[in-house]
Amino acid sequence: MEVIREKRWVFRDADPALVDRIARECPAPLLLARLLAHRGISGPEDATRFLSSSLAEIHDPLQMLGMSGAVERLVRAVRNNERVCVHGDYDVDGVSSVALLVSFFRRIGLDCIYYIPNRLEEGYGLSRDSIKIAASRKVDVLVTVDCGITAVEEADLCASLGIDLIITDHHTPGDVLPAAHAILNPQQAGCGFPCKFLAGVGVAFNLLIALRGALREAGHFAGQDEPNLREYLDLVALGTVADIVPLLDENRIFVTHGLRELSCSTRTGVQALKKVSGADGDVDCAVVGFRLAPRLNAAGRLEDAALGVELLLCPDPERAAALAEELDSGNAVRQSLEQSVLHDVLDQVRKTPSLHGRKSIVLASGEWHPGVIGIVASRIVDLYHRPTILIAMEEGSGRGSGRSIPSFHLHDALKACSEHLVKFGGHKYAAGLSIDQSTLEAFVEQFDEIAAGLLSPEDLKPQLMIDAMISAADITIETAELVSDLGPFGMGNPTPVFAVCGAIVAERRVLKARHLKLKLVCEDAVFDAIGFNMADVKIASDRVDAAFSLDINSWNGKRCVQMRLKDIRDSGLLRD
Repeated sequence: MEVIREKRWVFRDADPALVDRIARECPAPLLLARLLAHRGISGPEDATRFLSSSLAEIHDPLQMLGMSGAVERLVRAVRNNERVCVHGDYDVDGVSSVALLVSFFRRIGLDCIYYIPNRLEEGYGLSRDSIKIAASRKVDVLVTVDCGITAVEEADLCASLGIDLIITDHHTPGDVLPAAHAILNPQQAGCGFPCKFLAGVGVAFNLLIALRGALREAGHFAGQDEPNLREYLDLVALGTVADIVPLLDENRIFVTHGLRELSCSTRTGVQALKKVSGADGDVDCAVVGFRLAPRLNAAGRLEDAALGVELLLCPDPERAAALAEELDSGNAVRQSLEQSVLHDVLDQVRKTPSLHGRKSIVLASGEWHPGVIGIVASRIVDLYHRPTILIAMEEGSGRGSGRSIPSFHLHDALKACSEHLVKFGGHKYAAGLSIDQSTLEAFVEQFDEIAAGLLSPEDLKPQLMIDAMISAADITIETAELVSDLGPFGMGNPTPVFAVCGAIVAERRVLKARHLKLKLVCEDAVFDAIGFNMADVKIASDRVDAAFSLDINSWNGKRCVQMRLKDIRDSGLLRD
């Protein structure tokens, strides 16, 4: 199986009448109007909401099915001094969700504890053991975050033990829902909440909004300050960005304001995490995704994710610094394990003849650490552009983690193969599973049959979506600043990509043996271009077509526009 290097350039299209209407009625520059249309903006009002990202534009949380019941039960818990346990997951979304609810619940006077399962010992989600631990600690209400939507048997156990279960989750529901006191999940049938793609922490934050409103009406805050929910948005941004959900609608609003909170956070744990991550200055999605989130994730992947919660809740600077250092050390170990597993997986891909011609990659080994196989699966998808599942085997059973491509719904495929699985859950692009050794071979075959039936040869070529061909006159600081108004960028709201044809390569250098540095001449204007990790790109001609985003490079007090290359090829090959 060959690594996929060639990208298929696809130019985005938009209704000219819609673009013109947005430009006239917003008003907005024509290029910005076109970029807005490419992001699914339906008209001028939608465009204004998108650009403002105002907290006033968030949806009424009571539109979410189950919200009234969840709020009523928690208000009663406050009134009666009952004990609440928040049960989370071990990834950043789960950890930030737990910290969010615990900090708010304690702020409003609830007796609140939390529980996160150990990935290696307990696996994902709500379990019988965790429920029994909650019962032993005299818990009256158990609130799940980022998990629980498939916990049918566990919900019955809660009921038998006299624990009221409130599920908050965002993963795809199964055919049968748990018999919980309340379920909050925008994806469940009959839920009228407009934003269907919240992260787990986004669902939890909507619960806080509704709960604060109910407590206000009940006079709970009489004579005291209400919690300022804006101050909790740093945690919402952490989980939302780390979980790679579309940065549109409420997610975009939460992240826009949450990044500002992260940048100036007074939360002691966040300050310690930023310091150990080298995250000075403003925090953007890249800082969250590549600096903050991996360190929070490391604990859950290798040890105990509760360390991340403890850090985010920690008020003591000295203890927070020690926790942050521990997470940083764990992240270094995680990186080493990840590289080891990646090398082994790549070796298997090269040496497994049966993979050649397949449209999926499913591999298993007893040598892999289950905490890093999801990260490695993402890397394999980047290299081979095929839905990939990696399974860590131990004593006849395996835990798998899968990642997918745009044309293949991973959760639906696992559902079709469910007869071979012990358990599975997730969504379109990422999922987890448990499997017995005895059904592994049958699962591999059926999964690839589904992939072969759904994926065309074109689906297996990664697309590079390009917003527009532009001229040298458009490659300016002003254009770059205009584009930045569409941020924060991420899944569902990608950084705009432009293209030029027939640029002349005036200078070529390789930086640090990995990065490609060019000077490109377009219509007699010279531009700097940088292609990170593109040093091995072959260019046979001095005239090229380039796809790029626009950056502003500041150096010695001077600002200039720079092309950040996404792809480059010999001129004349440009095609959609």
